[in-house]
Amino acid sequence: MPARTAPPATVLVVEDEPALADVVRRYLEREGHLARTVRTGPEALEAADALEPDVVVLDLGLPRLDGLDVLRRLREVSDCYVLITTARAEEADRLVGLSAGADDYLTKPFSVRELVARVETVLRRPRRGAAAGEASAGTHRIGRLEIDVAAKEVRLDGEAVPLTPTERDLLTALADHRGQVLSRDQLLRAVGRSDDEGDDHLVDVHIANLRRKLGETAGAPRYVLTVRGIGYRLGGEER
Repeated sequence: MPARTAPPATVLVVEDEPALADVVRRYLEREGHLARTVRTGPEALEAADALEPDVVVLDLGLPRLDGLDVLRRLREVSDCYVLITTARAEEADRLVGLSAGADDYLTKPFSVRELVARVETVLRRPRRGAAAGEASAGTHRIGRLEIDVAAKEVRLDGEAVPLTPTERDLLTALADHRGQVLSRDQLLRAVGRSDDEGDDHLVDVHIANLRRKLGETAGAPRYVLTVRGIGYRLGGEER
C-alpha cells in the first residue's frame, strides 16, 4: 500500500445506493479515514451535526430531502469540504451544486478510486491559499476587508463573511499575491486541483460566489477584479 499523503479525517458519505456507499466507505477506511454512511437527507444533517466531518461526499439525488437542500443547510453551520456526486450530467446541474457551496463534484458513474483521490486532495491543501510560493500566516487588511489567514476568517466591516473553504483559499491566494494577476490554472493549484487543466468553470463559479458574499457584482467589483484573458487579481487599497 502506498504511503499516506493526507491526514486521517472523518468523512460522511451520503449515498442512497447501499452497494456504492459500502464500497466508498471501505476504500476510505483502507486509507485510514473514519467513514460513516447515511442514505437520506435528514440523516445526513443529523450525522453532520454529530460527527462534525472534515469532508462530506454528498449525492444530489437523495430521498426525503434533496441533496442541494442538504448542501445549503450544511453551509449554514459548517465549512467542511463538500464533494457532490450526481447522475445529472448536464453542466448546469454541476454548476448549481458549486454555486450552492460545494467544493468539487463527480458525475456518475465514477471511479471510486478517483473519488477517494479527490478526498485526499482536499485534505492535503495547505489551508494557507498559496498559488505559488509561501503564503503569509498573518492578516491581510484591504480597505474594509480583513483576511485572517491563521484563524481562517474573513471579515468585512468587522462582520464575519461565511465563505466555504474553497472560496476562502481563493481569496487568500489572491491576497498573498497582491499586485499580481493569477491565472485560473494558478488558482486551481491553490485549491489542490492542478490536474484540472481547462476547468475554467470551477474557478469562475467560486469567484462569482465569493463576489456575491462580499457584496460585489461582476460589473462593479471592488476586491476581486477580472483581468480579461488572463485571470483575477485582488483590488482595493491596503490599510
